[in-house]
Amino acid sequence: MKKRWVQALQGNKETTALLAQQLNIDSSLAQILVQRGISSFEEARQYFRPDMGRLHDPFLMKDMDKAIERIDKAINSREKILVYGDYDVDGTTSVALAFSFFSQFTDQIGYYIPDRHKEGYGISTAGIDYANANGISLIIALDCGIKSTDKIAYANSLNIDFIICDHHLPGEVLPAAVAILDPKRKDCPYPFKELAGCGIGFKLAQAYCLQHRLPQEQYERYLDLVMVSIAADIVPIEDENRILAYHGLIKLNSNPCIGLKALMDISGKNKDYTLTDVVFTLAPRINAAGRMDHANQAVKMLLCTEDNLAQEQSLLINLQNTERKTSDQNMTAEALALIAECEILINKKTTVVYHENWNKGVIGIVASRLTEKYYRPTVVLTKSNGLLTGSARSVAGFDLYEALLGCEDLLVQFGGHKFAAGLTIKAEDIGFFTERFENIVAATITEDLLCPEISIDNEIRLRQIDGKFQRIIAQMAPFGPHNMAPVFVSHEVFLASKPYVVGTKHLKLAIKQQNSSIFECIAFGMAEEYEQLLQPNQPFSVCYTIEENIWKAQKRLQLNIKEIKLN
Repeated sequence: MKKRWVQALQGNKETTALLAQQLNIDSSLAQILVQRGISSFEEARQYFRPDMGRLHDPFLMKDMDKAIERIDKAINSREKILVYGDYDVDGTTSVALAFSFFSQFTDQIGYYIPDRHKEGYGISTAGIDYANANGISLIIALDCGIKSTDKIAYANSLNIDFIICDHHLPGEVLPAAVAILDPKRKDCPYPFKELAGCGIGFKLAQAYCLQHRLPQEQYERYLDLVMVSIAADIVPIEDENRILAYHGLIKLNSNPCIGLKALMDISGKNKDYTLTDVVFTLAPRINAAGRMDHANQAVKMLLCTEDNLAQEQSLLINLQNTERKTSDQNMTAEALALIAECEILINKKTTVVYHENWNKGVIGIVASRLTEKYYRPTVVLTKSNGLLTGSARSVAGFDLYEALLGCEDLLVQFGGHKFAAGLTIKAEDIGFFTERFENIVAATITEDLLCPEISIDNEIRLRQIDGKFQRIIAQMAPFGPHNMAPVFVSHEVFLASKPYVVGTKHLKLAIKQQNSSIFECIAFGMAEEYEQLLQPNQPFSVCYTIEENIWKAQKRLQLNIKEIKLN
């Protein structure tokens, strides 16, 4: 699918020139910094050297004082506490962090992850009943709970208090919890709104340490868990998330917790992790536990204090991830066949597919694959406990949550954000939902949004690229939403040698430009389209990122091509 090339607006030329001079960097890189809101030497220093000392005061978060007061009361009176979390990466890392942290101060603590297949997302009646049966009087919920007004009311009727630590959008009515930590609540003055769920748990631990004058090492030891949640939950890499991700990667690569170290070892990559490596190597494995069996297995691994146990747990999770791969490949093939058979996409702006036998734990991955292929807001549904449960995925720039809000009367429940959501509907309403969802999306989405976009930071000449240029780019990491790896475009480039295929579908090529050196390139998935199309002496344009390729201990600059356009 061809993509739109959209070049970022030029920043202020005077600011760019001054910043380039102050930092002694190429003006093209200075321009990218200006485009990202950096306009002074001091702002650049903070950007390139994220400082833990610049984290916000956790007590700026609404209800933080109430949360700490209630936890103190529980610990001092030896009440039983339950740490409750979601079954995805953000939820399991949140539970591991909070349980491990507060276990330092009380032995009257346990944790609970709902069964994805039996209980579904969020606070469950079964979880509250478990707490009641075990004499638990305080539940700390992480990465869920902000819309569970009925469940919190049920817990209150059993004299069970809730502290909610969530980062999802609240509904119009907040649950009647003792404390609700969520920067997205309208009355919360906390200056950064985009923490992951585990980030909220981290701020709770930070607040507890500040309140009791404990050393910061007692909460900073969990930076690797917070970083994994930031990477997996695709939150913006700015403000506190950038600081936490930066230092979390340092910890992961130098002194990870025993569980993560075991998972890194079994994955075949145990050093030099980036956020992208976490997203594609560690996160799928952690997620696989909740998809294929029970997310408790992931929490057990993250809490391991002995190498042997951690190795056993990581082996189990790795096997579950292998099963998950097989399952999602089969389901994706079935979904594609169903779309072709039913002609679901003809003249439509959405995709809604349903099969009663699909694995509930894998439908989110299938939704992502269908969205990538057809580039339409997509919902994949399966049968679960007499209802239809689904995962929804959006395209860049389109607010999926708002579209689902327009279908709220047809949904038993739903939750999520702009780009991903979960939902449950009655079987008899699937036709009504499919039609309503299509009508809402068709009325609000633009044609541009239905075509994938490549956002280009700057146009450069190949001769500008050298070791220093790449070192500056490397210091802009960690990369992720709102701080993506810079994408460059170069025009009038030529083949320097005949392209060849690597693997089955990747293209290796070398390119040059007038007065430039020759640059090696990799174009993933482009062999079939471009191997025969590119000819010697034919000019073309490329957009790409610049990376360091390491092969047999040799480091070389390489261009990672995103797309090619023939001139």
